[in-house]
Amino acid sequence: MKKLISLAWKGFRRSSYFQMNLAIRILIILGFIYFGGIALIMGVASFYIIKKAMDVDDPLMIVNSFLIYWFLADLLIRFFMQQLPVMNIKPYLILPFRRRKIIRYLLTRTGVSFFNILPLLFFVPFSIVLLIEGYSIVSTLTWFLSMLCLVFSNNFINFLINKTNAYFYGILAFTGALVLMETYGVFKITEYADDVFNAFYEQPYVVILPVSLLYLTYKLVYNYIRKHFYVDGAISKKEEKISKRDFTWLDRFGKMGFFLKNDLKLITRNVRPRQVVLMSFLFLFYGLIFYTQDIYRDMQGFIAFASIFVTGGFLLSFGQYVPAWDSEYYKLMMSQNISYKKYLESKWSLMTTACFLSFILSIPYIYFGWEIFSMIAGGAAFNIGLNSFITLYGGALNRQPMKLNEKAKAFSNTQAFSPTQLIITIPKLVGPIILFYIPYKIFNYEAGIITLAASGIVGLLLKNQFLNFIEKTYQKGKYKTIAAFDEKQ
Repeated sequence: MKKLISLAWKGFRRSSYFQMNLAIRILIILGFIYFGGIALIMGVASFYIIKKAMDVDDPLMIVNSFLIYWFLADLLIRFFMQQLPVMNIKPYLILPFRRRKIIRYLLTRTGVSFFNILPLLFFVPFSIVLLIEGYSIVSTLTWFLSMLCLVFSNNFINFLINKTNAYFYGILAFTGALVLMETYGVFKITEYADDVFNAFYEQPYVVILPVSLLYLTYKLVYNYIRKHFYVDGAISKKEEKISKRDFTWLDRFGKMGFFLKNDLKLITRNVRPRQVVLMSFLFLFYGLIFYTQDIYRDMQGFIAFASIFVTGGFLLSFGQYVPAWDSEYYKLMMSQNISYKKYLESKWSLMTTACFLSFILSIPYIYFGWEIFSMIAGGAAFNIGLNSFITLYGGALNRQPMKLNEKAKAFSNTQAFSPTQLIITIPKLVGPIILFYIPYKIFNYEAGIITLAASGIVGLLLKNQFLNFIEKTYQKGKYKTIAAFDEKQ
């Protein structure tokens, strides 16, 4: 175990993630400190806040009534955001390491996660407050142990639903059935859940239930990994049929046409890109959430926010994974005598063409009035003229490889997502709101629209300057990106 930990630490120190931009690392650490601090403060203060605000004698009963929602929300957040630990097992399989040691080490690593530490920052101080307030020591400890087991059970359940579709669809169906029965009054799961969480304190022997659940989920994950822990399973490749589309009509664009053909083949032949295209089409209907609600009519900032998504679905979903789409053959591509600027320009052309087509398809939004449609037009101009370049620049900071024939993380893929994307998303979403809202408040609605559209036009006029700057950024980190994409996931 000591040797495995040493190797993992060296791998982390030498990885692309550790070499990430210092400012981004600082922001990530500050984010962890921020949310951790909130959890810690709530753990200390929630007992007294509940007691004063609700005028109850036993705040623990109130907390227990909400824990079912806590753990469901925790599982949902883990499902979409928690990165499962990965390690290149092939070198270990031919060395004198016991399989059980490696598996146990891997499962131990899953426990050292912010998503496990965050709940403990709430439950530990909350339990201490309970002891200070005179609650039973034995009952408080069994209640805390129950919470601890449920937190780590969620950790292993998340592993199962991310790795096996059977568990994913099974838990999804089970949760959906419970929600429907709760909604229609067939079976009130929340009432029974309150009794169970209260029993963890009132009847300490009930702690055997969460302990058993933790053991069961641990064994299921252990057996799943052990079942696939063989050299032939690690290196075997599936044979898949592919459709042949040449896209010869793109040859007229010269060298850039070569990259465009490569991107279109990538989209038509692989699962993940096709899923992104489908999701970007669904973004067209995003405006219906805001435009049909009277409450948002006077909240023009939200209207501007929605308008960015209507035409920017493909840009935001496909663009954020540039150049990760090419990670499986990036080393080969970079060894060719090709123009980096043409490579970036082809990505930019693909994203802006999709934005323009989305704008054409959004014409039916005229039904909601010319003000709404003019906002969509201004958002399209911003997406084409500025957001496209911001997205390309963000790609230079994203060095997470991607498997093209695995669906998005919600369906088992855990790659190509990093905190960098969250940070680079801020100017893409907040920028257009600021550009619209300030002129809107100072002058009028039309001034906000004109400013938003003008920013996109200025971006198009500065296209070559932006592309040259982005090209230099990519060139500067070229070999780090190659090394990152070459890392075994």
